[in-house]
This record gives sequence, structure tokens and C-alpha cells, in this order.
Amino acid sequence: MSTLARSKNGKNKTGKVPVPTLERLATYLRFLGDWEQANIDTISSAEVERQTGINAAQFRKDLSYLGEFGKPGVGYNVPDLHNRIASKLKIDREQRVILVGAGNLGSALVGYPGLNEYRFNIVAAFDNNPGKIGRPLWDLTIQDVLTLKEVNQRLRARIAILAVPATAAQQVADLMVDAGIRAILNFAPVLLRVPDHVFVRNVSFVQELAVLSYHLSGEETELSADTSGPAAANGSLPDGVVAPLPASHAPSHELRKHRA
Repeated sequence: MSTLARSKNGKNKTGKVPVPTLERLATYLRFLGDWEQANIDTISSAEVERQTGINAAQFRKDLSYLGEFGKPGVGYNVPDLHNRIASKLKIDREQRVILVGAGNLGSALVGYPGLNEYRFNIVAAFDNNPGKIGRPLWDLTIQDVLTLKEVNQRLRARIAILAVPATAAQQVADLMVDAGIRAILNFAPVLLRVPDHVFVRNVSFVQELAVLSYHLSGEETELSADTSGPAAANGSLPDGVVAPLPASHAPSHELRKHRA
């Protein structure tokens, strides 16, 4: 059963939304899009928990950042909730994005259709390789990274994807900041130094794979004990042997601000 999503003192919450809440709101948005396509009009917090794995009480608490919402005993209107969350995340409008690093990863990101579904539009791609500059990349033409500021004066993008080697990452980040970029999705394995008004999200495939590898190693330990221990004959686990914890279903990225 749904309840009105409000703060503890009965007033709508204001101010900045915590990063973990933003991540969960983005998760809800993805499922809401699926429910809309399935012509589902209303959804309960219990159903949200079943579908997303996020506790129903946590879901209701997260919605308190949207103001008063939901009807007791009825649930949440799916299209309305989708619009509210999209508005909160500022993806109810086009968000222009530029990309620097037209390698394999950059090419895959430009060609990923899921970005457009959430109103993220990669409007320009840059590189410093003379062999790539001027060549097509999907529906874009790769441009010289040294022209980034000039080009972005026209495009007015505020989000950038950084997909360059670690050795070039800080220099490229500086160019981005100088060009008016205020948020960077960083795929380079390096800590970027940016002004306080610029936000950085770091994405590390190696980090995520390492976490998965850890859980697999626990599974291997369990399997080894199961096949070699005295309880193997009857199929039970020896004392002290437990099943491994499941890997997290979402990347644990961090939002950081660093002083230049």
C-alpha cells in the first residue's frame, strides 16, 4: 500500500539530493520506462521492491525528494512518477554531451542507443590523433581536441565523457573545464583535479570486475570444500562453509569534487 512521500516533520524535503538517492531514482526511472511501455498505469511500493530489489520503505523515503506523492491504497501513477523523477534528474529535456577519446570505448558510447532514450545527446567527439581527426564516428565527425572550447561555445554542452588514457586525462579535463564543462564522466584510471563547481563520476570496469572476481573466488572455495570434505558424500556443507554473497547489481561509483 502506498503512502504519501513526505519528510518526517510533514514538510516536503528540499535541498540537495544525496548521491545514493540519485542512483536509486535513476534505477526507478529505468523500470518506470519499462512499465509505461507495458501499459501499466499504477504501481505499488511493494511491487517496486519486488522488481528492483530496493526496499519499499526506502522507495517511499526516496520519493520524499519529489514532494507529496502517491495515494494511500491506490499506489503511484506510473507516467506521473516517471515524469517527476525525470524532472528531478533534469533529463526531461535534452542534455548535450561531448566525448573526448574516439577509441573503441568512445565509439561504443557514441553508438549506444540507450543514451538517447534518456535525452542524453552526444553532440561532438574529439581526439588528438591526426589519423582520426576528420573521420566519421557514427553520425559525428571526429574533431581536434584543441578546438574543444571553440566548438563548445556553439554547442553549449555541460556534460563530457572522458575516455582517454590516464597519461592524458588531466590535461583533457583541464580543457573540458576551460570549455565550460561542469560534469565529467571519467573512464580514465586517474584521480582528476577539478574546481569545486565541477562534478566527476569515475567509472572503472577493472574495479567492478575485481569485485566480481572476489565473489567467484569465494564460490570456488565453497565448491572445493564441498567436493573434498567429509560431507561430500551426502551433499551437505561442512560446518563453517557458507554460500558467497551475491555481487552487487549496480556499479558503486562515487561522486567527487576536488579542488584544483
